[in-house]
Amino acid sequence: MFDSLPRSFDLTYRIRPDAPRAHLFRVEILIARPPDGRLTLSMPAWIPGSYLIRDFARNLLGVTARTADGQPLALEKLDKQTWFCEDVTGAVTVAYQVFAWELSVRAAHLDTTHAYFNGASLLLRVHGLEDRPCRVELAPPDDADCRDWRVATSLCPLDATPPGFGVYRADDYADLIDHPVEMGCFRQLSFTVGEVPHRIAISGHGQFDESRLLRDLTRICAQQSAPFGELPIDRYLFLLTVVGDGYGGLEHRFSTSLLCPRDDLPRQGEDQPSEGYQRLLGLCSHEYFHLWQVKRIRPQAFVDGVLDREVHTRQLWAFEGITSYYDELTLARSGCIDHKTYLGLLAATVTRVMRNPGRRVQTLAEASFDAWTKFYKPDENAPNALVSYYAKGALVALALDLTIRHGTDGVHSLDEVMRELWRRHGRTGIGVPERGVEDVASAVSGLDLDGFFAQALDSTEDIDLAALLATVGVGMRLRPSRGAKDTGGCVEGFDPIDPAPTLDVRLRPNGAEATIQHVISGGAGERAGLAPGDLLIAVDGLRATADNLDRLVARAAGQPGGVPLHLFRRDELMTLTADPQPASADTCELTLLDPVSDRVAQARAAWLASLA
Repeated sequence: MFDSLPRSFDLTYRIRPDAPRAHLFRVEILIARPPDGRLTLSMPAWIPGSYLIRDFARNLLGVTARTADGQPLALEKLDKQTWFCEDVTGAVTVAYQVFAWELSVRAAHLDTTHAYFNGASLLLRVHGLEDRPCRVELAPPDDADCRDWRVATSLCPLDATPPGFGVYRADDYADLIDHPVEMGCFRQLSFTVGEVPHRIAISGHGQFDESRLLRDLTRICAQQSAPFGELPIDRYLFLLTVVGDGYGGLEHRFSTSLLCPRDDLPRQGEDQPSEGYQRLLGLCSHEYFHLWQVKRIRPQAFVDGVLDREVHTRQLWAFEGITSYYDELTLARSGCIDHKTYLGLLAATVTRVMRNPGRRVQTLAEASFDAWTKFYKPDENAPNALVSYYAKGALVALALDLTIRHGTDGVHSLDEVMRELWRRHGRTGIGVPERGVEDVASAVSGLDLDGFFAQALDSTEDIDLAALLATVGVGMRLRPSRGAKDTGGCVEGFDPIDPAPTLDVRLRPNGAEATIQHVISGGAGERAGLAPGDLLIAVDGLRATADNLDRLVARAAGQPGGVPLHLFRRDELMTLTADPQPASADTCELTLLDPVSDRVAQARAAWLASLA
């Protein structure tokens, strides 16, 4: 299907879903002339936007190199992800296969239903030619069950057939691996924002309200672009894979890859967006905001594009936390959800942060820096040791926004900070230095924010969100939890509550048995000697399950001598005694205060108002 010798390009990547039933892609790289007569190839160890070493080279099979006349070259493997050959003259063809069986937004997946890949998991880098434009050839599989496939990608086409197979162009290696590709029998929708065409390619079975999804995404995308004043793209693609159970998103400069449960799709005739659909819209909103924040406004540490090792920065709180703040705020500003629903989502975020004692151990700056080894590698002690730079970062962004609004009588806001970051760093491509976001926020607002950032980023003190929310007419309280599924919410008023005794343990989700996943530090379970992995089988002589554990503990609490617990640790039966204590106030409730002063009412309206 392609020319044997591509013209005008030093590099050509040929990609084919070679064996869908064996889950194997075949990749060929045609190199016109290796620089300095030396051929060095390497595979990324991680993918931009997901800060974990994933060692994609582990899935490569049979890497070979041959000269233009078919003579094999001796490739030497230097380390886990690098190959080398010297004294190379003339054109070289590198070939290999990739085992693709990770159904996620980060890697590659192939069977007879579809093919998907993110370039970092599939395409070797040719050292010395990283900055050169390359030709990309996407070929269809030969399998008869895949004959009706087509292609969805944000790559720039050069000579592609209507189904999408054919020739594309990438500006350089960074651009090459920044355009995920979906092949299959997907459903395709389209809409326009600011005269820019947007497409949605939806893979997987699922019936849903197409018109509602298009309407809501149009409003979200228009709202996201408003603070920046422009759309820095000429096209955009949402790649959405729907499955029975799965969730994730990854940003790219001209597209995003999304994974969601099919139950999250909007249902026909649904008056109010379901919890699942709100989650899907929030995911789309989050990844679309990354079009500016992360993909173009970038930490200085990421500008060099090093992908063979960890790249540390203390700024992830801003690049993911500010994005997380705007993803749900945008749903309210665009009218996809009402203000009370937004406050319910905000309350759930506060609850997630408050329920982790790790916020008293790890600062937000440390959480950003240690993402590679801690946040993305959580263990049984994670709630006691870590804080999420997504969730707490979103609360710091909220606090910063409200601090600026209140401190400047509504003249300035975080929206203007983002616009200035775009002007200084997004448009120019100049990386944001460490503490650069803080400097821009201070410059835009004219406020002395040193104390705010010292507390929010470099200490483990809680920010006084209640006082800040009051400035926009929102009341806040923390109360004891009513159970594992209680995440707080938006309420009409604050009712009294009697805290129930608890063991302060968290169970493994989605199981009938009461198997402990986390033991919260300082709680009754830790003092009793409970440990992660313990299977609680009885409380005070009654059989324990995931559903009834809280009730059994509350009923048995307070008896002389403590509450007997029977459990299996590994395969050994154990008996412990616990002294359950009242649940701590870690569940957030928010309410719209009424009446409020005209000044407060105006501040609330400005905070939640549409910008589009």
